[in-house]
Amino acid sequence: MDASLPSPPAVNALRESFGDRKPPDITRKITACVACRKQKIKCHMRDGQAPCTRCKKRGLPCTVNRSLQTLLEEDVTWKGAMVRKIRRLEEAIAQIADKVDIPDLKTQPEEHPESLIPPVDLTNAESSTFSPESQHQTQAQVQAPSQPRDDRELPRTWEVVMDPRGGPASIPASCLSDSARNALPNGLPNTRRPDLISTGLITLRQALALFEEYHLRLDHFLYRILGDHISLDSVRVASPLLTAAVCTVGALHSQSLGHLFDICYNEFKSLVSTQLFSRTANEDDIRGLCIGAFWLHELSWALIGNAVRVASDIHLHSGIYKALRGDREGYLQVRLYYLVYVCDHHFSIAYGRPPMSHEGFIIKSASQMLQTEHATEDDARLISQVHEWSVLSQVFDTFGVDVDTAIAPQTIPQLRRYSIALDTWLADWNERFRENRNVGNYPQKGVGFHFHFAKLYLCSHAFRGMPAVENMTEWFTPELEEIANAGVLSAMSILRVIVSDAEFRSFMNGLPLYFDTMLAFAMVFLLKVATKYATVIRIDTVKILSLVAQTVAALREITRTMHRQHLLVVIAEGLGRLLSRCQVPPQTSTEALYHSSPMMDPNPQFDMGWMENMASFDFQTHFPDLDEWWLHYSTSMGPQVPRG
Repeated sequence: MDASLPSPPAVNALRESFGDRKPPDITRKITACVACRKQKIKCHMRDGQAPCTRCKKRGLPCTVNRSLQTLLEEDVTWKGAMVRKIRRLEEAIAQIADKVDIPDLKTQPEEHPESLIPPVDLTNAESSTFSPESQHQTQAQVQAPSQPRDDRELPRTWEVVMDPRGGPASIPASCLSDSARNALPNGLPNTRRPDLISTGLITLRQALALFEEYHLRLDHFLYRILGDHISLDSVRVASPLLTAAVCTVGALHSQSLGHLFDICYNEFKSLVSTQLFSRTANEDDIRGLCIGAFWLHELSWALIGNAVRVASDIHLHSGIYKALRGDREGYLQVRLYYLVYVCDHHFSIAYGRPPMSHEGFIIKSASQMLQTEHATEDDARLISQVHEWSVLSQVFDTFGVDVDTAIAPQTIPQLRRYSIALDTWLADWNERFRENRNVGNYPQKGVGFHFHFAKLYLCSHAFRGMPAVENMTEWFTPELEEIANAGVLSAMSILRVIVSDAEFRSFMNGLPLYFDTMLAFAMVFLLKVATKYATVIRIDTVKILSLVAQTVAALREITRTMHRQHLLVVIAEGLGRLLSRCQVPPQTSTEALYHSSPMMDPNPQFDMGWMENMASFDFQTHFPDLDEWWLHYSTSMGPQVPRG
């Protein structure tokens, strides 16, 4: 080592530990290579660098043994450099962990790099080896104890910013920026993160099969939530939560891999819980939340609530302005917002809850989206749903959820306007869609189904505040009776499709929860009308009960091979028990076709007591007290029993 060069700090620390910073004199300098020393001849090296002249000429290996002192100093220098590199690596990992919110990786070492250098005992400098005991003893003597850093402050993640490109007119809170989120490297989302495949919960082969189950069929019922993701690998890179959602819903609808449902479902719930307070949720996480909400009943409301929050947090709604100018990124943002909007309304209005997604410019501009260059037929199907639920949102806002109070006479004209709006919606979209290679004629047939669902919801308002049975004779005005009959016709139309259309029955193991819920409501609605309100409106009780019985039989056949934890399985079983309580003897007289009702029979053949416990006629109160069959549904049931 050149004595003119300054010694590294680690070397100085080593020398200082012995009380002398002066480099020790090397009593003997080794200037000859091993081969020349062995032959005891002079070794000629150019600029002191191997190989020497003799070894180079003879092709011999030329090595020079360095002095022990040089070896020790170089060893200390190398260790010091390595410690500094490790320290920088730990700090970098801690910063990344803080930004992606991984608490387990945030703990940083409290020692200084210099304190980690193992000091060397030079009392036996001539020895070529050191015992572990002597190294440990010397390290204990030299290394100072580290001081605890309990007073460390939490990192500041918010800061005041000013966009130099913008003017004074801006969103008020835009002057506060989440620096942790903004500082995330652009490549981070593309980094493969652990998922239920890499952690060994399911195999890659199983995951591929579940992905195909979802991607090739289920995703087309809901207008392609996956969007541009056409492979499992793309989904895995995008979001572990999205991966778990796809696998869970795929397992729920797979006959061969249904046994994986519990594994995937528990992993999905775990990821959702982790994501709830994360500041790094992205658009693909929203897709995963929507997929879970559309098909997983126990989690649907919590999932869509979180999806709406994240969608608002990352400003999906602002993409409409870029989308209308032809920007593809804005188009994808708006498309995802519409999916969140539809999903939110599926699980709000149908359950008497105010929708969380806002009606604004993005909803009013839905039709304009179809004029952009990126629009597809799937987008048209999605926007048709946006239009329908926009009407039903107005119905919800106008009439509220008070099912015990009759609608005011002055609101009946408004109810008629909503009915006309739904008729117009059907006329606009009924013949719009072609056959889909993945889901057959569902796009066209689904329009009719959604129309009857909406009409049933709207017309069920006519039964609000219905008085006791003995006082119903003069209850209905002609207008209300007309509205009530329209509701009955829509409910019967829904059931007739299930009974008579084999293709639509094949869709039932795949359609989202909203269809299962509305089908059950249509059947309960008809049972109430046929057994309790037949003296008020013109209906054929026998025909209605027969249609309900046929539908129950069809549902039993549909659900025979379905996963036991599918909601429709529970609905089919519960409706079967419900129907058995309200059977009437067959009527042979043609005079009994209309106004036939158990109320007119002095000796009814079935017990009406259970019906008295049912809630009032309203869409939102469709299932309470029905032998508690609805409450028996749980996705946390035990091992599955194979169905015959």
